[in-house]
Amino acid sequence: MTTRFRAIIELVLAAVALLGCVLAWLAAKSTADVAPVVAGEPSKTSNVYDPWLISWSMLLVTVAGVLLVIGVTHWRRVS
Repeated sequence: MTTRFRAIIELVLAAVALLGCVLAWLAAKSTADVAPVVAGEPSKTSNVYDPWLISWSMLLVTVAGVLLVIGVTHWRRVS
């Protein structure tokens, strides 16, 4: 495996991890109804975030960053 090919594979994997990060982040948010605090007020909605999907998103963005740095390093080493 050449260094240029390895760099391309790492950059593609970084892009896939970044896409997974965005999808997990967007899927983490949901809306829930909240009961009124005082009687007679209308009920309100609140945003609820799934902690597992937020954690998964943070892990994927970290992996994407590491792969991006390694991929760019291998790419520049060949040039």
